[in-house]
Amino acid sequence: MSKRKSAKYKLDRRMGENIWGRPNSPVNRRSYGPGQHGQRRKSKMSDFGLQLRAKQKLKGYYGDVTEKQFRSTYKEAAAMKGDTGQNLIGLLEQRLDMVVYRAKFAPTIFAARQIVSHGHIRVNGVKCNIASRRVKVGDVVSLGNKAKEMALVIEAQSLPEREIPEYVATDGTDKVTFTRVPTLDEVPYPVTMEPNLVVEFYSR
Repeated sequence: MSKRKSAKYKLDRRMGENIWGRPNSPVNRRSYGPGQHGQRRKSKMSDFGLQLRAKQKLKGYYGDVTEKQFRSTYKEAAAMKGDTGQNLIGLLEQRLDMVVYRAKFAPTIFAARQIVSHGHIRVNGVKCNIASRRVKVGDVVSLGNKAKEMALVIEAQSLPEREIPEYVATDGTDKVTFTRVPTLDEVPYPVTMEPNLVVEFYSR
C-alpha cells in the first residue's frame, strides 16, 4: 500500500468515519482508530476537541490541504459577506482539484490533484497545473487529450458510489462547467461536515 493511500485510510480510521464514502475504507470493517490504543474506550470530547476534529475532517476531505492554505481560505471566508461556514465550503468547492474530483475525472481527491499538477486539465481551453486555483462560475474544466485515455480517469467515471452534483454541469464525459458556488446542503459529503465548528476553532 502506498504511503499516501495508507495515510488516507489512517485519516478515515482516526475519524472513525468513511469520509470519502469509498467501499474499500477500513472503517467499513473496523470502526476503532489506528494503532495499538485504537480500541480504547473514547472519553467525552471537549469543545476544543470537537472543533479540532471538525477542522481535521474538513481539511482531510479536501485532500489534506496544508494548514497555511486552509487558514488562508478561512480568513478569506470570514472577510466575505454572509455566513463564514457557508463561505468556507463555497471556497473549498471552487478549488480546481475539487472540481476535477466532483466531475469524476479522478477516483480520489489525491488523484485529482495529481492529474492537475501533471498538466492534464484545461480551464477554458488553457492548460492549468495549479490544484488550488479558484474556479469561477461559468468556467469550463476539461480533460486534456492524453487524460481521456488514462485508466485512472476511466475508472473514476465508472464509480457507482459518487454522482456528479448539479453545480457541476457535464458536457459529454470530458468537459464540465462550474455553474454556481454551492451551499453546504448541496455538497455531496458522505459524512456530516460541521464548518460552524471550524469557524469556532479559528475564532478562539
